[in-house]
Amino acid sequence: MTSRTPATATGARGSAFAGASGGDPSGIRDEPTRPQDATANGLGSGSVPVTGITVTRHLAAAERHASLTADVRAGLTANPRELPPKWFYDATGSLLFDRITRLPEYYPTRREHAVLAANAARIATACPATTLIELGSGTSEKTRLLLDALRNAGVLRRFVPFDVDEETLLRAGQEILRSYPGTSVHAVVGDFERHLAFLPGSASGDSGSAGGVAADRRLVAFLGGTIGNLRPETRGTFLRALRDQFHDGDALLLGTDLVKDPARLVAAYDDSAGVTAAFNRNVLSVINRELDADFDLRGFAHVAAWDPENSWIEMRLRSVREQEVSVRALGLVTRFGADEQMRTEISAKFTLEGIRAELAAAGLGTSAQWTDPDGDFALTLAVPA
Repeated sequence: MTSRTPATATGARGSAFAGASGGDPSGIRDEPTRPQDATANGLGSGSVPVTGITVTRHLAAAERHASLTADVRAGLTANPRELPPKWFYDATGSLLFDRITRLPEYYPTRREHAVLAANAARIATACPATTLIELGSGTSEKTRLLLDALRNAGVLRRFVPFDVDEETLLRAGQEILRSYPGTSVHAVVGDFERHLAFLPGSASGDSGSAGGVAADRRLVAFLGGTIGNLRPETRGTFLRALRDQFHDGDALLLGTDLVKDPARLVAAYDDSAGVTAAFNRNVLSVINRELDADFDLRGFAHVAAWDPENSWIEMRLRSVREQEVSVRALGLVTRFGADEQMRTEISAKFTLEGIRAELAAAGLGTSAQWTDPDGDFALTLAVPA
């Protein structure tokens, strides 16, 4: 799982990248071909009003629906079947993941929080950033430790949460505005596998003027172990794309879950209360609602398994019987055999040396690494090499 510091908290099961609800909750029109800056005036009917947040959209509702359609068609017709974890995260999925982070078996959130709490001041000293960008941001709970450290250092001017779920971003942004007076919030709605070139302050993004911040130094936080949801080749592409957007003085703070006893790893993704099982099956609810499918959630069992060859956990859904599923929006009928499994997520685990090697291959040098006392979770600060 990514930590969406619950796309979308939204840290890894993170945002793995994506997101939730259709429509435009802020009342600002989406522009599919042209990103748009605007100030959000509200979240829609029954939602908490939001003011003072700049929103840039790179992912319109129509584009998101097209992406879901393509992913589901490809995944259900593949052999073996597979669905991307980004589609876990509608409003229900985000709430379920927030519950997961509080379960006794799910150690990553607690361990990462401990590492941040112990080292946030050191991070702010090493990278006194005026802008904190959080990839895969939603509730941004752990990020407050970084915001506090940067504010205490007297440098914080802007917070940029970046995720696919606009409503979650706006709610989180409102909380940040209330808690950090004088700090501007620039929410970016996008998929960080596709829209990294548009980070505020990057060569292809804005010049830094949004929110009144010019020529700023940026700290990009990618927390929760979300990077583990990417396959190695995709991780490399992602890190190189991020490196290409960095200026001198910018830095990446990367959270990664470390290799450990497989029994602990499996337990973290297969809790005794069944919350992770409900979270896993929620992807079927998303497809049912958005693509007019008829998945029977009771017909699929949650599976979590350790893959030692690839050093990752796999989450899967196992068909408990032979069954036929129609996805009417796609004109697709697919048949599952009894005990057939469909992968819904990978979550890679790392070593400290492996992290440094992957960063180096992308042109990023390791400035510092920190772990919790038990060596369960790591934070790595990386800068352009």
